[in-house]
Amino acid sequence: MKRILVTGACGSIGEELVSKLIRDGFKVCAFDNSEDRLFHLNKKFYKHKNSENLRIFLGDIRDKDRLFQAMQGIEEIYHCAALKHVELSEYNPFEALKTNVIGTNNLIEVAQENKVKKILFTSSDKAVNPSSMMGTTKLLGEKLAISANNYTGSDDIRFGCVRFGNVWNTNGSVGPIFKNQINLNKDLTLTNKLMSRFFFTKEEAVNLCINACNSLIGGEIFVSDMGVAKLGDIADEFNKYNKKIKIKEIGAHAGEKLYEELFTEIEGERAYRYKGMYVIIPENIDKKSTRYIKLLKTYKKGKPVSIALRSDSPLTKRVNIKKLVKVLMHE
Repeated sequence: MKRILVTGACGSIGEELVSKLIRDGFKVCAFDNSEDRLFHLNKKFYKHKNSENLRIFLGDIRDKDRLFQAMQGIEEIYHCAALKHVELSEYNPFEALKTNVIGTNNLIEVAQENKVKKILFTSSDKAVNPSSMMGTTKLLGEKLAISANNYTGSDDIRFGCVRFGNVWNTNGSVGPIFKNQINLNKDLTLTNKLMSRFFFTKEEAVNLCINACNSLIGGEIFVSDMGVAKLGDIADEFNKYNKKIKIKEIGAHAGEKLYEELFTEIEGERAYRYKGMYVIIPENIDKKSTRYIKLLKTYKKGKPVSIALRSDSPLTKRVNIKKLVKVLMHE
């Protein structure tokens, strides 16, 4: 039975991961810095048949000693702990740096000391050509995780990344904000009607993590084949549930851009479609190594991408906005 550590276990994705892993019978160490949310997470599984497999760890990834304690006997890590809000990170840059970069480096070093087998870093499409502090720290986190494969001294430990778009119906995301405004009879406020984003569900995000970890050779960046929606179209769909209110544009927040990217043109040259997702092969790895040869042999079976993928591109698929909004409004 695998013993798995989930950092940021009380976040939207972390909690979903913990739930799935517990249901699947794994031993899970849930690591988070929120005492209250850890309490409720523990309570959630109190009467579950696999409740004895859950271990609660209160701590912060900025604290290497606590990470070391939590990592005893761990085989795999899903690293979800991060500061993720663009505007808050923009005005608290040193805090974003401490958590998203130094915290990630702490985790990498401690994982190596404890001979963890697989470490998956959860990143964001905002790490691609970043315009924000949050995106920049996520890019640095990716670089640290990918580069860690070069100095492990062994193929027994593997580091990789997944890139998320906007996860629908999570804390601070546009869906719950619009739903709350509708219920309070307040106007729907959005930054720019033309702003486009990649969206997928929490279930799809968790499946990406699980599939990426199972496939991980070392150094890959895994990206889900997500759909795209414009904020204006999402607002229009929500507006149908309360036609008494209006839609108001308030302008972009600090660090935001009109579109997001799943990977750059340069990365596209090293990207392949593989088992329903995109996989980007690392460039900073010894081309003669057994790991690199295995990467090519595995992923070149997929279809090469060769281009960048932006949310404002006509090549992207569209999200079923009507379905997503309907499910959220009837929760």
